[in-house]
Amino acid sequence: MIFQDPYAFILLLGIPLIYLIRKMKNKKVHLGIPFPLVSISKDIPKSIRQRLLFVKPLLLIVALIFLVIALARPQYGMEEVKTINKGIAIEMIVDRSGSMGAGIRYDGKNITRLDAVKLVFTNFVLGNGKELKGRSNDLLGLVSFARYADTVYPLSLSHTTITGFLNNISLVENRNEDGTAIGDALALGAARLKTVEEELDSQENKIGYIIKSKVIILLTDGQNNWGRLSPLEAAELARDWGVKIYTIGIGGEDVNTLTQMANITGGKYFSADTVQGLTKIYEVIDGLEKSEIESVKYMDYKEAFLPFAIAAFISIIFYIILSATLLRRIP
Repeated sequence: MIFQDPYAFILLLGIPLIYLIRKMKNKKVHLGIPFPLVSISKDIPKSIRQRLLFVKPLLLIVALIFLVIALARPQYGMEEVKTINKGIAIEMIVDRSGSMGAGIRYDGKNITRLDAVKLVFTNFVLGNGKELKGRSNDLLGLVSFARYADTVYPLSLSHTTITGFLNNISLVENRNEDGTAIGDALALGAARLKTVEEELDSQENKIGYIIKSKVIILLTDGQNNWGRLSPLEAAELARDWGVKIYTIGIGGEDVNTLTQMANITGGKYFSADTVQGLTKIYEVIDGLEKSEIESVKYMDYKEAFLPFAIAAFISIIFYIILSATLLRRIP
């Protein structure tokens, strides 16, 4: 317990002062002729009133002590520990154009490039028990694109759900929907990251989560041939919003453009032609973008003056009642 206004205890010096004043007031000079019955009266038992005469000044002292304690504003504190997660907001942008159906080597056989992305990204999110430890403390979102970009899964901490949505992404079958709108997909992903950060800030961070950095991981095997924004325009927009872009090319990609996009935002360009190579890239990104968990201890103080104020009030009430009844002064 602490006292917010400890100087109030100076008022306790008034207790001995009150005692001295009362003692001087009650002091009397007794003059008279010795009377033999005085010695006899000493043996007479004291009445209840006489036995309780000390109660009145005691009640005053108790009332003053409680009142001073209340004025000193006692407060009790409870130590609380708040855990603040400083995570990475990661928007995964996956190319699902027809060319992502081309084969890539994995475990001695060919699988589609899209299936390779699904496999490695799932390990990146949940961990593979080896090099990839999982991203349990990070916000993860998913955008897919071909001719048009779509939000597949909003940024969330629910990671088992996002892998399910990832596995439902399929290659474009309609030729009218095929294409590679890298710029539009980047702009959409960057906008999602910007929005979630603004939402967390507006909520006064009640969930104890802080976005340490915003990251886009773009995976494509082609060149931008569709969309309203060029890849470099989208990269500049992402940079202005504080988003870092990691670009990963899987065969046939525009190396120069992907490299420039990464450099504009302070990210990095990678290239992979096998699942093992793709896994290595995610291991590098996993090491570059680390989340943190911070525990903050603080004391939550609450006012505790009311019980002392009530005790002082009750003491005064008893003093008044006794003064008017059992211990009243008779002229």
